Amino acid sequence: MTASAEDRLVEAILDAITDQRLRPGAKLGEQALCDLFGVNRAQVRRALSALTGYHAVTHVPNRGTFVATPTAEEARDVFEARRAIEATIARSAAERASEDDIARLRAHLDLERERRNGDARREEIRLSRAFHLELAEVAGNRVLTDYLSDLTLRTSLILGLYGRAKTGYCGTDDHEGILDAVAARAPERAADLARAHLHSLEAGLDLNERPVPVNALADAFPDRAQVF
Repeated sequence: MTASAEDRLVEAILDAITDQRLRPGAKLGEQALCDLFGVNRAQVRRALSALTGYHAVTHVPNRGTFVATPTAEEARDVFEARRAIEATIARSAAERASEDDIARLRAHLDLERERRNGDARREEIRLSRAFHLELAEVAGNRVLTDYLSDLTLRTSLILGLYGRAKTGYCGTDDHEGILDAVAARAPERAADLARAHLHSLEAGLDLNERPVPVNALADAFPDRAQVF
């Protein structure tokens, strides 16, 4: 196996966290990952080490490595950081977006709405996160885009732990409002709507400590053969 196999393992775990197939607190056993993906322990350890840089996993001495379980305080900090960053992103996008950018984002919202009206929750979650990252790409600040990628991943963990029953990942209508402000070249309105959207998402959480529902590791990777 080459180093690219480790990269694919990292991506597979990140995708499973984003899709909420891997829940906070799930144990990432080295041997179990070796068996699931046909890699060796050294490769698994390097992949898990890389994942700590994304704040996606935590290592507990003498116990193993687990999907990170953010505290309520960390959840509030993540949303505060996202509001600051995404207000800047929305403002910049309104100033820089081309007509092609806007058309691409509208097509993305159409797909997001289609998934919301159907029964494809995992794809809905993925598309919702992708909208924020695509808007960041339009804004053109690579550093903020990298920070936001990390924060949206951590948000997936927060929603998996603290999201109330039937709470959606994001509101498509909120996304559409932000995009309308971007298309209208209204940077301050876009920034205000981005902040309001994240306030609304945070308000849908129940930030009380509670036991974490954990799933079997193999169940999180039903399509692992396609990864490797």
